[in-house]
Amino acid sequence: PPGRPESSRAAELLGTGLPTLVVQGGNDPFGKPAEFPPGGTYALVEVPYGDHGFAVPKRAPVGRDEALARIVGSVADWLAALR
Repeated sequence: PPGRPESSRAAELLGTGLPTLVVQGGNDPFGKPAEFPPGGTYALVEVPYGDHGFAVPKRAPVGRDEALARIVGSVADWLAALR
């Protein structure tokens, strides 16, 4: 939660033993992509400038449509790779 980095849920997300895709907003107050441990058996996709709901500020160099395309494309690619 914001302001409580000691309460990270990364281990919970990554300890399932199942293929995991983490889609994380680059400006998410609940956690940043850099907080996930390197290496690991998960895939991580960052939505640049995105918040917890993947909203991108109007002033960001990446627009809402680009963020949405990144999310959809990344999820589709990840799912296709599971076959």
